[in-house]
Amino acid sequence: HRHEQELMTKDATIREIHHRVKNNLQTVSALLRLQSRRSSEEAVKVALAEAERRVQAIATVHAALSQNVDESVDFDEVARTIVRMAGAIASTDHAVEVITTGSFGTISADQAQALATVLNELVANSVEHGLADRDGRIEVCAQRDDLSMKVTVADDGVGFVPGTPMSGLGTQIVHQMVRGELRGSIEWAPREGGGTLVTLHINLDPA
Repeated sequence: HRHEQELMTKDATIREIHHRVKNNLQTVSALLRLQSRRSSEEAVKVALAEAERRVQAIATVHAALSQNVDESVDFDEVARTIVRMAGAIASTDHAVEVITTGSFGTISADQAQALATVLNELVANSVEHGLADRDGRIEVCAQRDDLSMKVTVADDGVGFVPGTPMSGLGTQIVHQMVRGELRGSIEWAPREGGGTLVTLHINLDPA
């Protein structure tokens, strides 16, 4: 009985830690938003908005972890929240529909944070660049087979020229997360019918 009580106390403590981390990250996000509003430099506003979006993505994962008794996340709802948020916060005056299909399933905490960051960057990039001057649609699709997962992010925007250097901060973050925590690969290609198709292959940690 004492052992069970210790485990319950430990679980409650872990959930409380994630809850506090989420609250702290949301505070940081609010401070970034406040600083952005006070700035008169457009480049500074954009950089702070991007930082706010990245912090919010990580906070979303901690919010999910605060509901669990283990260090894993049912990523489906997290993904829907992330892509909605990225589509809404990213700078555009056009109507962009963002949807998710398939199922991500349960993912370890570390990989959930990495994947949340990657999806946040890819969707925001589609909104701000591929669909910067038009209405459009972004579809995030997950296909999982045990510990292997394929995730695609497709938009019907302007597309890109294959071979074009992709050296922005968002791209660097994506490459680092994919090769690191997600132990996978990523490729950009023209989408059939126009736009861009990004394909992720991920090797998941055992439960």
